[in-house]
Amino acid sequence: MELLIIAVSLMALVILAVLIGTGGKPLLLVTSFTAVRESLWRNKMPLLGSSVTVLLVLMFLYLFYLTPGTRIGPEQPIPFSHRIHAGVKAIQCEFCHPFVERSINPGIPPVEKCLYCHNYIIANHPRIQKIHEYFNSNTPIPWRKVFYLPEHVLFNHQRHIKKEIKCRRCHGPIETMDRIQRKQLKMGFCVECHEKKNANVGCWLACHS
Repeated sequence: MELLIIAVSLMALVILAVLIGTGGKPLLLVTSFTAVRESLWRNKMPLLGSSVTVLLVLMFLYLFYLTPGTRIGPEQPIPFSHRIHAGVKAIQCEFCHPFVERSINPGIPPVEKCLYCHNYIIANHPRIQKIHEYFNSNTPIPWRKVFYLPEHVLFNHQRHIKKEIKCRRCHGPIETMDRIQRKQLKMGFCVECHEKKNANVGCWLACHS
């Protein structure tokens, strides 16, 4: 979408330049190029102002949407690294998400699950001390949701895990990420996978029940 906005903005700038240069008669660009060039030169200040405005808008779009910092996932209240836990330490997903094999939802790890290990591992680290603050105040860690599905879509984790569908099939290479990147799950992605595995593709029986 951002690239489309940039392309449309640049096209609009070119069209504006042509209309100004030809006095609203774009065919003159072909029949009388010299006159068009002179007209553009006479209107160089409005064109310059328009160009600067468009470039500033494009720069804003790049900084807001396309810079690397926007593609590393949302910042969490506790900087939990899946790369360290699931990758380097090879901790199974089911350890922290205990309901994934027996429920529609995978479950968010409670504070006690974090302290199961970190009462002994880097126990005095400031970030671990922050976990203790949540535990001592009986407050769940307010993890920020990363993956979203529309309300009319029902995704059953238990059903997919029993069919030996790997977590990374939908969530991507989690074990390589420090901060989880958002991934937009679209209907075509699900239907394509169901068709390849000869799974149910009925609207109400498969996803929308």
